[in-house]
Amino acid sequence: MRTILGLTILSIACATIVQAADHDLVVRGGTILDGTGAEGYIGDVVVDGDRLVYVGKSRGDNAKTVIDARGKAIAPGFINMLSWSVESLIADGRGQSDLRQGVTLQVFGEGSSMGPLTPEMKTLAKARQTDIRYDITWTSLDQYLEFLQKKGVAPNVASFIGAETTRVHVLGEGDVDPTPAQLDAMRGLVRTAMEEGALGVGSSLIYAPGTFAETDELVAISAEAARCGGSYITHMRSEGDRLLEAIDETVEIARRAQVPVEIYHLKAAGRANWSKLDAAIARIDKARAEGLHVTTDMYTYVAGATGLDAAMPTWVQAGGVEEWIKRLKDPKIRARVIAEMRSDSKDWESLYRSAGSADNVLLIGFKNPKLKPLTGKRLSEVARMRGVSPEDAAIDLVIEDGARVETVYFLMSEDNVRQQIKLPYMSFGSDAEASAPEGVFLESSTHPRAYGNIARLLGRYVRDEKLITLPEAVRRLTSLPATNLALKDRGKLAPGYFADVVVFDAAAIQDHATFEKPMQYSTGVSHVVINGGVALSNGEPTGKATGRVVRGQGWKGWPDGGCRAAAKDWPARR
Repeated sequence: MRTILGLTILSIACATIVQAADHDLVVRGGTILDGTGAEGYIGDVVVDGDRLVYVGKSRGDNAKTVIDARGKAIAPGFINMLSWSVESLIADGRGQSDLRQGVTLQVFGEGSSMGPLTPEMKTLAKARQTDIRYDITWTSLDQYLEFLQKKGVAPNVASFIGAETTRVHVLGEGDVDPTPAQLDAMRGLVRTAMEEGALGVGSSLIYAPGTFAETDELVAISAEAARCGGSYITHMRSEGDRLLEAIDETVEIARRAQVPVEIYHLKAAGRANWSKLDAAIARIDKARAEGLHVTTDMYTYVAGATGLDAAMPTWVQAGGVEEWIKRLKDPKIRARVIAEMRSDSKDWESLYRSAGSADNVLLIGFKNPKLKPLTGKRLSEVARMRGVSPEDAAIDLVIEDGARVETVYFLMSEDNVRQQIKLPYMSFGSDAEASAPEGVFLESSTHPRAYGNIARLLGRYVRDEKLITLPEAVRRLTSLPATNLALKDRGKLAPGYFADVVVFDAAAIQDHATFEKPMQYSTGVSHVVINGGVALSNGEPTGKATGRVVRGQGWKGWPDGGCRAAAKDWPARR
């Protein structure tokens, strides 16, 4: 080997290979965990432009930028399978709480999506904004994603089209069933979104108006996504009292629509339901043994976060938040709602009942500035302060706030969390926004999963408790979700793949967020590279905004024809 004019010349059996002396980036000397689950080895990752050009044992490549990864792990960028950063990235494109944990792709679309929108939907969405205020300049889902990319964001972004969004677009927010013509219109919206790059259809079936969709409707729109290479992902109709029945419905949709399905944030919610987890897993395993593609994701905490809408029956919420509040002001309706909040009705999913008591309901976000001093208090505390029952307090807060009130519910068993982490088809999603302890984000609190979901997995459950190996954990954060989402050239460290790379200290990575003080960054991730740009350097954001829209198989921009190509072997492929 010799060097001439800055080029390294390798002579091998009469053949001469010329290697450029300078690449754009080298991540050097770390333990490479390539995302497949294979054991790690010491080596280098080399980047030119937005792609990986070499992954392997060190060969002495030079580069304009060198990241010293000695003593650390090098992994593909982590995928947040359930992100609510749709607004937070508008306020701060760095997405710091996730970026500092190694997230390079945010996946949106649990039930609702940021498009397609009618003029009325835009007006209502603008009126319902809380802390983060912004103009809605887009109409389609793809236009929203392009808006983020043009604005400049650190992470990549992708989205499902919301089943609720398609329903509201055609039917409004009431409890009505679509006519055949209306269902065709909904299917058309799904097909258009798939051609624009959506990953599939996402539902959230405990909340109005999404809960009003019946199984046949979900099968019809999911089959349309399947024809374009997409999947169906769902917050099931129940995660508690009717957990097993909800899994049965999800499997039925997979079978009838011939579509891959993923269950959002798998859990057995409520102490009375903790023992159902084994049966739930058995149902999923049986469906997988049948040949159905059923996978799951989760967050690594014993509490969920949503709103006080999950404490009240869905019938009272039909027509949207404005109609909900109007009904709550009627004394007769109020009395009926309180009675149902206290009962064991099987007609709707009550996280308030699953939590066991108002002591297990934590208030974390208000729209009304006058109510913000209540942030961080339990519903039981507010009820005592006001001298009313917890149910009355919940209703009064919704009326006064003009919104659902952001809420944490303590629901799950730590033993079940551990059991779920061990499932080989389990990936991970924060179910939260990517925020920062500054600016507009200080107007409300959040769930610690926004700041610690991945670090908690890699630190507490992998390093400390050794529930799964580190290579396996990296697979579940990278190639597993990328495969489930049918993403092109993402999720692994391999030549030709996009240069989404995370460097972290496996011995030191740690979450610090708590329910009392959730806005605390995790530590241990030193560098994050996104599409070849260094977004995090030595643990601090650089401001590089190299995030892009990541599109599904049905995208009409693919050279192989998008939906047309995906439809050629459908349904046999499924």
